[in-house]
Amino acid sequence: MQSRRSFVAAMASLPLARVAVREAAAQTVLDSAELYPGEKALFTASLKEGMVVSFDTGPTWANWAAQFAAFKKRYPGVEIVYNDIGSASTVVALEKAKNRPQADTAYYFAASALDAVSKGVVAPFKPVNFDKLPAVFREQDGRWFTIHSLTVAFIVNTKLVKDVPQSWADLLKPGYKNTVVYLDPRSTGAGQVITFAANFGAGGDMNNIHPGLDYLGKLHKAGNVLRVLGTTPYAQFLKGEIPIWISYENDGLKAKYIDGLGDAVAVVIPKEASVAAPYAISLVAKGPNPNAGKLWLNFIMTDFGQGIFAQGFVRPSVPGIKLPAEVADKLPAAPQVRPLDVRAAGAKADEVNKGWIAATQTN
Repeated sequence: MQSRRSFVAAMASLPLARVAVREAAAQTVLDSAELYPGEKALFTASLKEGMVVSFDTGPTWANWAAQFAAFKKRYPGVEIVYNDIGSASTVVALEKAKNRPQADTAYYFAASALDAVSKGVVAPFKPVNFDKLPAVFREQDGRWFTIHSLTVAFIVNTKLVKDVPQSWADLLKPGYKNTVVYLDPRSTGAGQVITFAANFGAGGDMNNIHPGLDYLGKLHKAGNVLRVLGTTPYAQFLKGEIPIWISYENDGLKAKYIDGLGDAVAVVIPKEASVAAPYAISLVAKGPNPNAGKLWLNFIMTDFGQGIFAQGFVRPSVPGIKLPAEVADKLPAAPQVRPLDVRAAGAKADEVNKGWIAATQTN
């Protein structure tokens, strides 16, 4: 899977992140009500360890900077140490240090979480709200669970496209000739996810991906695809070089609200269906600070922690979370979005690659 850092640029220095940090400046666990039963006891045990080592939670992604600030404010005396090395590299690092683990928790695209489980480097742990997650968003024993997702959307430059498409069917219309850009499913994780989103939109499911491949073939044959790329074109979109970009919702929201494009950007989740790509986290097996690791995992899965993710324009994984007021209208309800089953998606990867070539090679 392609590194998620290609999907969005720095968030830590952005206004929304600062808002989250200010909101997090609330009472500590010692002088406020518990966020969940047993929180104070777990904090006391964590104080004896003094820190949590959190692999691959770089502060410039998914509002981790605000999560760090909120956690340290609530739990004084428990520090956070982190790195930012990518999903696949995280699994490699965990395996190399299997006999003497350095990390307490590990964050990655959920496909890498499956790899971590297969290598025996993560431990079962069911955090707050675990049972509320869709079954495809968690490992049954808690060896990984989804903490937020990214949703496939149309990101439209309204200066170049006056009639903003609302559906996959709309994109096939002649008026969108040479307008659509998306990532190559053969070389990028996002491209694979986009293919599954198109498949759901065309009436397919995880057992039958041909409707989505046929749809993409039609999109190419109509002449509506401008380019298929191997790396994210965020900078090109900001420069006004891309009319319609099929990507992740948070890319569009960042362009709209953070990078100054405002009304020149429309972010549309296609009305037929779309996909939520899961990003997961795990407790590392035999990590050096197990109590602090559990304290950290519980915190980001509470309603409060889930709301901090939303402030970074990524959707909380726990259904029914009340979003912070400043982002509630920016992340509207989207009941047509389906959680991606990464197990089934991984099993279909080769079929997607070969089917995509067959569907689009005549163009």
